[in-house]
Amino acid sequence: MDLFEHRREQLLAERGPLAARMRPRTLEEFAGQEQVLGPGRLLRRAIQADQLSSLIFYGPPGCGKTTLAQIIANTTQAHFTAINAVLAGVADIRKAVQGALGRLEGDGQRTILFVDEVHRFNKAQQDALLPHVEDGTLTLVGATTENPYFEVNKTLLSRSRIFELRSLEDADLEGILRRALEEPERGYGGRPIHVAPEALAHLAQVANGDARAALNALELAVETTPAGADGTVRIDLAVAEESIQRRAVLYDKDGDAHFDTVSAFIKSLRGSDPDAALYWMARMLYAGEDARFILRRMLIFAAEDIGLADPQALTVAEAAARAFDYVGLPEGRFHLAEACLYLATAPKSNSAMAFFDALAAVERERSGDVPNHLKDANRDAEGLGHGKGYQYPHAFRDHWVAQQYLPDHLRGRQFYEPSTMGHEREIRERVLRLREAQQAAFHEGAGWIAGGGSGEAPPPEPDEEAWRRRSLSTLGAHVEAVRERLFELAAVEKGHLVLDAHAGTGLLTWEALRRTPDGGVWARADTGEEAGRLAAEAKTFAERDPRGQAPVVLSGPIEELPALIEARGEGAVRFDRVLARNALGRCLDKGLRTAVLAGLLLPGGRLAIAETVPSRGERPLAALDWTGLNPDLARRAVAAEEALYADPEDPRVNWNEDDLAQWCEAAGLRIERRELLRRRVAFAWSAAELERWFGGEPQRGEGRLGRALGDDTAAVRRHLEQQAAGQSLTREIVVALLVAERPA
Repeated sequence: MDLFEHRREQLLAERGPLAARMRPRTLEEFAGQEQVLGPGRLLRRAIQADQLSSLIFYGPPGCGKTTLAQIIANTTQAHFTAINAVLAGVADIRKAVQGALGRLEGDGQRTILFVDEVHRFNKAQQDALLPHVEDGTLTLVGATTENPYFEVNKTLLSRSRIFELRSLEDADLEGILRRALEEPERGYGGRPIHVAPEALAHLAQVANGDARAALNALELAVETTPAGADGTVRIDLAVAEESIQRRAVLYDKDGDAHFDTVSAFIKSLRGSDPDAALYWMARMLYAGEDARFILRRMLIFAAEDIGLADPQALTVAEAAARAFDYVGLPEGRFHLAEACLYLATAPKSNSAMAFFDALAAVERERSGDVPNHLKDANRDAEGLGHGKGYQYPHAFRDHWVAQQYLPDHLRGRQFYEPSTMGHEREIRERVLRLREAQQAAFHEGAGWIAGGGSGEAPPPEPDEEAWRRRSLSTLGAHVEAVRERLFELAAVEKGHLVLDAHAGTGLLTWEALRRTPDGGVWARADTGEEAGRLAAEAKTFAERDPRGQAPVVLSGPIEELPALIEARGEGAVRFDRVLARNALGRCLDKGLRTAVLAGLLLPGGRLAIAETVPSRGERPLAALDWTGLNPDLARRAVAAEEALYADPEDPRVNWNEDDLAQWCEAAGLRIERRELLRRRVAFAWSAAELERWFGGEPQRGEGRLGRALGDDTAAVRRHLEQQAAGQSLTREIVVALLVAERPA
């Protein structure tokens, strides 16, 4: 740096705009963006460890993208070079590359290249940069206000991790403004200035999440307001309103603001909030959005999100579209408003999504033959028997008869799930009645579960491979349903730090990784062996995506989790979400475990629990056909089974969902949502299963039914072995789902 350049930077530091002077220099000074920079977050750890890979910061103006890049420049041992994609050409990139190569060959120093407005790079610039990012000569740090997934070269994007920064909260902006007023060297700390609290709040609110806009408004207010008789500059609400007169409507019909506003409009309709829906629609029209685009979105919404709950919604949306074409603006806004209000206030159902479940079955599963009785009888009835056995529904009462319509491999599969809203409530009742009859006609079901409420299916035997496949697919659907509902209730976001408190096979861990690309995932395993498997699978998971991250894997009891986390040396890491599926299990003190998990939450964080409740589920023996066995013996067998489920000393069964809620409340959490998920799950009979019931290993809780029946064991077991040949059973499993929040 020459003398003139040094003097220029010195003058900018002294006389530059307040926003430039107050730019944070360290992570501690940086305000907001806790979702990517909070304690334990991936980006914070990478900056502190000086182990950055290529990054792209994406967010609205004034959220801190360039500031974050400068903080990296202040903390890294690598050489930091900055260019602007608008002003730089291929020659500038080549110059940066040559410098980076020289430093690597000279003293091994890495080079970080910061590219502001990276989405402005043309193809030639990207082609010049890409090989050197690819081979590690340069580490790219880009900043953009445009969605990089649409605006940045896909090859360059695949080698970078994307971090989305959000508009700052009003509280963050107020903190920034106060720091500017108190800072003696770079801010106004050396001058007598008084800003009224309501004026400060107004500047923060109207800045619309933009720190630069808030600081510019404060600077304008201070520099244009004369001091009073005592020499103090006083900024009241009136001065603040003059300094930042109007919140601009950020809207670009081809950019992110367009898609974000449309998304807010649709979600407001879906959420049945007519006020919000009208606001977002007005905002789009005010910004010049094509009214026909809005009408097209409402036509889609009427079928996708309302459907049969109110079939009239599609008619109203279509009528509004036709009326608008006939009337035009400005009067056509009445038709837009009427359609908007109708859709927002209509009952909602997304049951039409059942089509995509059916489509997925067509795409992913083997093609099944059309059942013979459904085939066309006009051509091959005589030679091949096509159509034989078909029952004509109109010949029966209510014009319906139970018969198979799906291919054999999909028999019993349900795609359409009617809602309980509006008109579809009537449809639901009828469909469910018909399905119950259909299931009774088919005698569907396959499977079993171990006695005593363990909730674990026994391992299959080789000679029952067909049943094994069926059992696994049924149980897999149940597990998937629990996982989907748990994540839906937990509301996991992309920047969250998540703890999977009972990782096991990683069922929740991998889904959490997919949902938190800008945050992080920690996973606890019961044993070192489980932890090793998770770590190995995590490596494979990360290799599938060049930007993928691996979870932090811990091993040990839940009760030791705080110590295990502390031992990592990253401080008292706390989480946005703690997920726990069957984490309480056979634990004696479930309240203690709940309290430990609650203590790991950030203020406002959520504990989401999914716990199988054996005492609420259907009893296996009670569902059996005992024909052929002495009735008194059958009653004793059922009673012995029921006694196992009612054992007050057995920690597997001596609790229910109400206890779960009480443990959370005792841990200082506020219950946000609780529900019971009931699903019928198929299990296969097997000799191994019967052994667990009647023999097995006592230390694992097996053989309890045999011990309970005593001298009656042999007769009951013989009866079940006879039933087991080629038989199956479905039973209802009940899962308690609960979400509790730590008060902020």
